Amino acid sequence: MESNKVGQANILAEFVLGDTYVQYVVSKEGNVGLNLLPASFRDKVKPHRVNLAGLHEIDMLPVAHQPQYAYRIDSLVQLKCIDDAYPDGMSQGATLRNSDTVTSLRYESQSVCERDGVQVIQTRMVSPHSWYCDHFLSHHFGEKALEVWVEFVNTSPKPVQLEMMASCSIGGITPFDNADACDRLIIHRFRSHWSAEGRFESRKIEELHLERSWHCGCVANERFGQVGSLPVRGYFPFVAVEDIREGVLWGMQLAYAGSWQFEIYRKDDFVAVSAGIGDREFGHWLKQIGVGQRFVTPKAIIATCHDGIENLCQRLTDVQNRYIPQSEAETDLPVVFNEWCTSWGNPNEANLLKIADRLADTEIKYLVIDAGWYKKNASDWSGCHGDWVANGQLYPRGLKATCAEIRKRGLIPGIWFEFETLGPDSDAYRLTDHFLKRDGKVLEAGKRRFWDFRDPFTIDYLSKKVIGLIKDCGIGYIKIDYNETIGIGVDGAESLGEGLRVHLEAVKQFFAQIRKEVPDIFIENCASGGHRLEPSMLALSNAGSFSDAHETRSLPIIAANLHRLIQPKQSLVWAVLRASDNNCRLAYTLSSAFLGRMCLSGDICDLSNYGWKTLNQALRLYKKINHIIADGSSRRFGTAVSSYNDPKGWQCILRAHANKKDLLAVIHTFGRPFDEKINIQLPNDEWVICETFGVGVEAQISAAEPLLVCRLLNEFSAMVVHIRSKSLT
Repeated sequence: MESNKVGQANILAEFVLGDTYVQYVVSKEGNVGLNLLPASFRDKVKPHRVNLAGLHEIDMLPVAHQPQYAYRIDSLVQLKCIDDAYPDGMSQGATLRNSDTVTSLRYESQSVCERDGVQVIQTRMVSPHSWYCDHFLSHHFGEKALEVWVEFVNTSPKPVQLEMMASCSIGGITPFDNADACDRLIIHRFRSHWSAEGRFESRKIEELHLERSWHCGCVANERFGQVGSLPVRGYFPFVAVEDIREGVLWGMQLAYAGSWQFEIYRKDDFVAVSAGIGDREFGHWLKQIGVGQRFVTPKAIIATCHDGIENLCQRLTDVQNRYIPQSEAETDLPVVFNEWCTSWGNPNEANLLKIADRLADTEIKYLVIDAGWYKKNASDWSGCHGDWVANGQLYPRGLKATCAEIRKRGLIPGIWFEFETLGPDSDAYRLTDHFLKRDGKVLEAGKRRFWDFRDPFTIDYLSKKVIGLIKDCGIGYIKIDYNETIGIGVDGAESLGEGLRVHLEAVKQFFAQIRKEVPDIFIENCASGGHRLEPSMLALSNAGSFSDAHETRSLPIIAANLHRLIQPKQSLVWAVLRASDNNCRLAYTLSSAFLGRMCLSGDICDLSNYGWKTLNQALRLYKKINHIIADGSSRRFGTAVSSYNDPKGWQCILRAHANKKDLLAVIHTFGRPFDEKINIQLPNDEWVICETFGVGVEAQISAAEPLLVCRLLNEFSAMVVHIRSKSLT
């Protein structure tokens, strides 16, 4: 780095962590920035211009306005204290970054600790107001991503109020251009809404109107995120920036279940990116730190690479492997049958045992009783949850007896709860002293009310109703659903946003309590499908429901999207089978489940002989290839999909096992037009097809080069292809 507006900048420290080069830069005033790039690209960094001299509009300014500096260090710590001046550059309402709180910070020290395969770099920034922040950057040896978080410590003589505090901020993007990188920076994000999770979006910096102003006097900022308790609504908590000329990407993911925000910030030649809790302007968050107290942000995961968006995403999601609950019984990704699309909220002993009889002696391990087991007579499943007492008419011998009968058939019973909310037909709906409130009134969304998990009564009540029932009935699987958002926040703290944060931390503690008291329980994280597919919730779960797109044509599209955002072994993908399904429909549905963990439902007791034979063929192949789903990397081939309701073209997810010798190709056709013949590039090796499943697609290995050559014969058909290196055959 050269000089900037506040003086000379020097390299404070450099580290190579795995294949990532980490650079800390410091100005002579003591402000510190964090830059990343692939270690192999260090020699491609260009000396950057110091100022904007040579541009006509700059040279015409009076001498008193010269020089106009081209960049300055962007602080690795971004926060805003309520007593400090707000940022300039017409940025209030758009961002709280780089306020006086940040510009007054000064570097004090840096330390490095290595223990048990983990290296942690701690950088302390001190405030003239006698408090400090410790910035932590952590690398686990063998991983290709880093974790970052910040801790605020109030050593001042009075309380400090925060109205913004980011988990992570990286700057200096891009170091491969000596000016303002026109037409070379792309922003990648993943959009999401109900039953349409993970749509990939790429836009140029210029399209987002994030070019620097002509003399760096005004801030350009894209602040995006979500407000409430459904963290994957609107967007996934992810962003990436790509320098398309060098092919280098910088990516960031946030592990947080509440209101969050990302900011793509620009005031000069360089772009900076930060992530954290939604601030006062965006997430209604204000936090008071008492004397001697501290506050720790959620963790962010960051990475950089030069080999494409899928490799960047793989680096980020690989970190999740460290947090996924480990169970010896789960290594082979056992298949789930969930009766939701069978009974549609009307499960009872008779239909459950009929299903269990059909599933006995198959490769299916879990039979999950979904919503409605507790409903009162003549009530709907969504109106009476909260009491969690099984309906005696639906279960005349009791739920415990039904679960015992399921186990006799070699299956593990599972059960559905939405224990964070209550329906109006439940008796518990009247326990309003223990519910979340806003402006002093009980918070209602539609007809749902919300338990306050900060209240010991709530924890005691649900411990008895939920954990007690699980233990008493011998249940081995819990599907935890969540079908509404709390919104901007709740009473009971310094701000609505802080009330939301503390409440959600207590919710996660209850998830952990379930695991502690029932160690072998399988926990499915569901929130109207995929609305909680973020790292902190997935760390509490064995799997997450990928979507509520049970039987839509977009099912394989969504399942493929999620390969870039979560581990496929945690992506529970619906495969709803109908007695009326033709050959293509059966193949299309069952092949989709090979994109994650297989979750069956539908007319299992009414399938034709062909349908039953097809299902068992799929189950046998799934058992053979599940190690590839559990441990590997994915790449998407195919046409871009515009409409999810009426998709056109085709896609293939090619997943390679970690040993690089086992491949799984899952190919789907959508509506025409699509090319009849397609080629899927395979890694360099000699390959052989071991087994296939599906119809409407023909596949073979090219004799001349490592290609999977396919003929696409029918619309909305599919094929699964297991491919192995000849060295293993």
